[in-house]
Amino acid sequence: MSGADDSELARLFRVALEGDERAYGDFLRGTADLIRGWAHRRTVAGLDPEDIVQETLLAIHVKRHTWRRDGPVAPWLYAIARHKLVDALRRQGRHPRVDIGEVEDRIAAEEPEAARDWEIGRALETLTPGQRSVVTAISVEGRTISEAARSLDMNETAVRVALHRGLTAIAKRFGRD
Repeated sequence: MSGADDSELARLFRVALEGDERAYGDFLRGTADLIRGWAHRRTVAGLDPEDIVQETLLAIHVKRHTWRRDGPVAPWLYAIARHKLVDALRRQGRHPRVDIGEVEDRIAAEEPEAARDWEIGRALETLTPGQRSVVTAISVEGRTISEAARSLDMNETAVRVALHRGLTAIAKRFGRD
């Protein structure tokens, strides 16, 4: 937070403490935005940053009389927010709450890719050594036909033929003709 932002929030808070409801609303909105960004950067899985924001705003309201009017407001706000975050972590305990649906979705998203990689590895094992080298060089490593030909000490036509035969064999293995 810049010094200008802190001084503006402090000014709003001073006016609010004198009874100006509009200034208090502006102060709380500015504080909520400030604490929201802070909480999003610091919360861990299982904690809702918005809960930290709301608990902090409530504590600010209850403890507003403890702020020293001649001092900056940001350190006071962050101290309250930090205490509310610690309180939430203590309530959560050592066993974080995990949404089982989120875990299932993550596992389901990873399984097809892992299964596909395993199947491709198995399919490559069924190719002849020459076909496997060519398919791996071009399809897995991303080499061009000429680069693969040079590295495998083959001519480009032989590389094209081995690639075609290897990919055809893999397609048949996956049931595609």
